[in-house]
Amino acid sequence: MTAGIDFGRRTLVVRHRVLTARIGLRAAVVCAVLLTLALAVAVLALGTGDYAIPPDRVVRALFVGDQRFDRLVVWEWRFPRVVLALALGAALGVSGAILQSVTRNPLGSPDIVGFNTGAYTGALIVILTLGGGGHFPTAAGALVGGLATALAIQLLAFRHQVSGYRLIIVGIGVSAMLASVNTWLVLRADLHAAMSAAAWGAGSLNGLSWPQVAPALVVLAILGILVIPFALELHILELGDDLAHAFGLRVGRSRTVLIVLSVALTAAATAVAGPIAFIALAAPQLGRRLARSPSIALVPAAAMGALLLVSCDWIAQRAFAPTTLPVGVVTVSIGGLYLAYLLVVEARRS
Repeated sequence: MTAGIDFGRRTLVVRHRVLTARIGLRAAVVCAVLLTLALAVAVLALGTGDYAIPPDRVVRALFVGDQRFDRLVVWEWRFPRVVLALALGAALGVSGAILQSVTRNPLGSPDIVGFNTGAYTGALIVILTLGGGGHFPTAAGALVGGLATALAIQLLAFRHQVSGYRLIIVGIGVSAMLASVNTWLVLRADLHAAMSAAAWGAGSLNGLSWPQVAPALVVLAILGILVIPFALELHILELGDDLAHAFGLRVGRSRTVLIVLSVALTAAATAVAGPIAFIALAAPQLGRRLARSPSIALVPAAAMGALLLVSCDWIAQRAFAPTTLPVGVVTVSIGGLYLAYLLVVEARRS
């Protein structure tokens, strides 16, 4: 593998046998800074709590392990939560980037369109019909619910092809109906099941441990690998359907596969931690603005998503300590302000 920098075009060129990748130099720097900040917040989160650990001891506990109690606190109690915050944030960022690129609309986010709501519906059915169900049945229900919702939206939005605005409008309508169904399910449940469902529906990383980490990372890694071959098609789709057809791209097939991958990433994250709103909406646009890229890029969106979720989770843990908030409460509070800003910007452009 060889690498070089083309200063004339400000790109980093990486070659490996027959494969060549061009990465914007500014985008690479932005990604490196975002990942560094995310890791710094992760170290801070690993060290804060009822038993505070300085950053240097956190690093020693991670790599040396000479202090047994520090290692127990960092590795067994706090590390699974931080790892999942980074991984799920990156997954939500990529999911939002895919959907916003396909719809060519900054409001094309899984939580706006309704995929999160559908995943919550699937999880509710499992929780309330199986008496709690357990973590993995609930995760399976969320995954099936998200995919079923995506299929319903795709069919309702389908004419000759799915347009971005039509998909968003239909998704908002389906999301509203599913939200009503979710409320009805919770109201009809007994008190214990309703409280369990409501806690899960707030979006929380509380109580997650190593048994949930490995399956989640495996699923997200597989989905991430599947996204890579379609990254080029994603940029071609942004040029418009006519140009995409001229390049020989099967637009309908590519769009459908990308939407399924976006839904799968969102459903996988929702299956682990519940519906976490606004990360998928904000991360792609913030990453794009920082990188100053002409289109939405997946890697900056993933890095920004990881930073946002690990930061919001740390705020959720420490803002009202010793009371721990669900991370979804923090993301909704911050994301609501961002959504209002985005609507104002889009209104001015119109």
